[in-house]
Amino acid sequence: MKNIPQLKLGLISVSRDCFPISLSATRRHAVAESYKAKGKDIFECDITVENENDAMKALSDVKDAGCNAIVVYLGNFGPETSETIIAKYFDGPAMYVAAAEGDGDLHDGRGDAFCGVLNCSYNLGLRNIKAYIPSYPVGTADEVANMIVEFEPVATALIGISGLKIITFGPRPQDFIACNGPIGPLFELGVEIEENSELDLLVAYNKHKDDCRIPALVDEMTEEIGENNPYIGVIPRLAQYELTLLDWAEEHKGARKYVAFANKCWPAFQTEFGFVPCFVNSRMVAKGYPVSCEVDIYGCLSEYIGLCVSGSPVTLLDINNTVPASIYNADIKCKYSCRQDETFMGFHCGNTCTSLLKNPHMGYQLIMKRALEPELEFPDITRGTCEGDIKPGDITFFRLQGTAKGELKAYIAQGEILDVPTQSFGSTGIFSIPEMNRFYRYVLIQKQYPHHGAVAFGHYGKVLFEVFRYLGIPDIAYNRPASLPYPEENPFAK
Repeated sequence: MKNIPQLKLGLISVSRDCFPISLSATRRHAVAESYKAKGKDIFECDITVENENDAMKALSDVKDAGCNAIVVYLGNFGPETSETIIAKYFDGPAMYVAAAEGDGDLHDGRGDAFCGVLNCSYNLGLRNIKAYIPSYPVGTADEVANMIVEFEPVATALIGISGLKIITFGPRPQDFIACNGPIGPLFELGVEIEENSELDLLVAYNKHKDDCRIPALVDEMTEEIGENNPYIGVIPRLAQYELTLLDWAEEHKGARKYVAFANKCWPAFQTEFGFVPCFVNSRMVAKGYPVSCEVDIYGCLSEYIGLCVSGSPVTLLDINNTVPASIYNADIKCKYSCRQDETFMGFHCGNTCTSLLKNPHMGYQLIMKRALEPELEFPDITRGTCEGDIKPGDITFFRLQGTAKGELKAYIAQGEILDVPTQSFGSTGIFSIPEMNRFYRYVLIQKQYPHHGAVAFGHYGKVLFEVFRYLGIPDIAYNRPASLPYPEENPFAK
């Protein structure tokens, strides 16, 4: 997938000078070999760091090797200052792990890294250095190699965020203040933002009218959506728009490496561009360029994080409507163990890519047609959605949000999409999240989250939690089990 980082890891071992340096070097090499045995690549720095000068040399080595993330390995107790300034002076995420005993005697072969991690973490705090430390960071070579594997998606997301520019077009639509996007917290995260008007986008779109690439892209789009398409006449306009966005991303990337969009998509968009952009948005995210609806900047950022941690397409959906009792009783109650209040329907007009839909087809935006062209028997400017029921399977529903007061918060909830017909329109799925009713009340409502949530297809809660924790998000909410009340939950309520 384009537009997300390609990870290159470096492994640096450290050694306290009163411990055998060979112990740390030998253990480091065992970790590297175990990691490579999993079919992965890592740059093993052959400088074992005992002092500050060694740290600078090791940093030069990993930078010259093109590493964009590092693993600092305490093969023994470790030198507190030298091991922590590695992360201080490295421009990228750093992980700290340590060696367990068991590969030597407990006299000359004892490393005491179990103790050393405590002093390491204390020194990281003194220097206000961010680092990733696994839940239990001490292990054998193979266990440490597995920890590095778990670090990969965390590091990828952190690198992506630090190199991301979010490009917006237009203010939010009327009555969509909920998707506010205060930009101050974006800069704190390392994200750049470029804000433009819808007119800028329209001018760029019109300049692509006779682009020689349009016919080939029309063929590509037609093949993807299928020729049996009553709305096929709108595809040339969609192709023109997709080229506009791709060119804008490349021309406006500037000094950043990655780009995502948060665009206004109604109601003036339809009257001036002549289509709804949903199918293009679905294709863009499949290429690695999220395009969030309704200028939802933090929804766009959440989608991009989901792309990085999963390496596959994501989507952005409204937490939209309850599941009718008729559908629950007929198709869910006897097949799944979830309660009705643990289900809901996630919906958007048609922004979910075809690979994630059971029956993808092009449609028109029914709600917009009522307002924009009610007199027409057949839709015109409301054509262009990518519709279908979303494929069943595990999902993670999440969002990173900047509040109106400039604070950052996040939520994560794991669940699944049920294999049940939605009997509805748009890109739609029936979701089941354990204790959704309480999560809805005491997280989404209590903490005043907007209605958009990002969806990653798989269970990525553990990785997302680590990403948010590394970023320093002070409030990371999740769907608590019934045995664990929320702080605001009434203990006397049934």
